[in-house]
Amino acid sequence: MGMTAYLERVQAGIWDVPACYLPADYFEGVTMAGGIPVLLPPQPVDPDIAGRALDSLDALVITGGYDLDPAAYGQQPHPATDEPRRARDAWEFALLAGALDRGLPVLGICRGAQVLNVALGGTLHQHLPDVLGHHGHRAGDGVFTRLPVRTVPGTRLSALIGESADVPCYHHQAIDKVGAGLVVSASDIDGVVEALELPGDGFVLAVQWHPEKSLDDLRLFKALVDAAGSYAGRR
Repeated sequence: MGMTAYLERVQAGIWDVPACYLPADYFEGVTMAGGIPVLLPPQPVDPDIAGRALDSLDALVITGGYDLDPAAYGQQPHPATDEPRRARDAWEFALLAGALDRGLPVLGICRGAQVLNVALGGTLHQHLPDVLGHHGHRAGDGVFTRLPVRTVPGTRLSALIGESADVPCYHHQAIDKVGAGLVVSASDIDGVVEALELPGDGFVLAVQWHPEKSLDDLRLFKALVDAAGSYAGRR
């Protein structure tokens, strides 16, 4: 199961170098659910390279991280938007395109939900406090806010987690215009889109929250592992 990763400056002991990393709770969620994680570091990319990486995988997780380059959805950057990580953007867009083309199961987490939306022609609110007037979705200082979300009846997400759930959030951006073919499968009390999915038999689901921060509830990771097993059987 491929999991995208950061490429950032990392300091460890005497070393101060660019490095690929992913917080451990992401792949702990996968292993606890019965999957085998494989990290996919940002790298020079074209469709063939992305395809060769995907050939060995049974599912793709697009993980959280820094903000997407607003140029990807036709906007100028807001002052609060992160400096772009264009190499990671390009890598994840290429992986996602290849995954959708071959019917590979996909789970997006936080940034991953935004990647899915933008890849399919959607846009983002670059700074939610400008829209909502509060910072309730990202408290700051690494503190995750637990927010109630309500799912949309008839969606895959509703079947997985029920009518509602309290989920850990840490995001200052969110879905604005929804990408082509996607449906909203959960929102919060402010009306902010908290989950998206592609209807149909394939597993393409993305949540704006962080399920890896609640590993006492593995339903999303287990659903992905089950979908990966089905995909592997078809291969």
